[in-house]
Amino acid sequence: MIVGVLGALALRLRPGELAAAVTAPETLFALRLSLLTSAAALAIALLLGLPAAYLMARRRFPGRALLDTLLDVPLVMPPLVAGLGLLFLFGRPMLGGPLATLGIELLFSPAGVVLALAFIATTVVLRSAAAAFRAVDPGYGAAARTLGAGAWEVFWQIDLPLAGRGIAAGAVLAWARALGEFGATLMVAGATRFHTETLPMAVFLNIATGETGVAIACALILLAVALLMLLAMRGLARRE
Repeated sequence: MIVGVLGALALRLRPGELAAAVTAPETLFALRLSLLTSAAALAIALLLGLPAAYLMARRRFPGRALLDTLLDVPLVMPPLVAGLGLLFLFGRPMLGGPLATLGIELLFSPAGVVLALAFIATTVVLRSAAAAFRAVDPGYGAAARTLGAGAWEVFWQIDLPLAGRGIAAGAVLAWARALGEFGATLMVAGATRFHTETLPMAVFLNIATGETGVAIACALILLAVALLMLLAMRGLARRE
């Protein structure tokens, strides 16, 4: 089945047709937007996920079990439901009104794509990073503190470097998840050609209108990127 799916995608177009579809303006726009928005979402996910992961791995506090369960909700929430919640949360009756007074429009814009992708990717980063931090022996940090190191130095010079490969693998996985996200993006940013058209959105739009060439080109690009990320994760695992 796996070989059949790959072959069905790869052999659908002749080489000349595939080359024309890959270099089409719509394909290049979708590729550029996907790379930019997924990179921005990954940066946000790392900014929010790493401190939260360190907190969950190293601290005990009241309500920790409840918070731990809450942080897992995006992993099991259907993307369409997550997108619907974000759509209502950032709509005008709620957060959208105050943001609009500041000149910030998130919905149905490229910023909305980043919002949707970051919501999905942050939990992936958090879970991977928390597991990586838990794998680091806390005795190293305790020994460093007896030598005068502060909490900030322990984090930057001991825990973060030792957990680095696990965090990197989680970041690759989160980026792959963000790059292929469709449901939440559709609800938050809409499906507008040459505006919020990521690679998954381009596949959807072009299949819906019968333009299979661009759809297959975008699908093959997503597949190629996914395979490269899989190889990167395997490489990190071998180095570990």
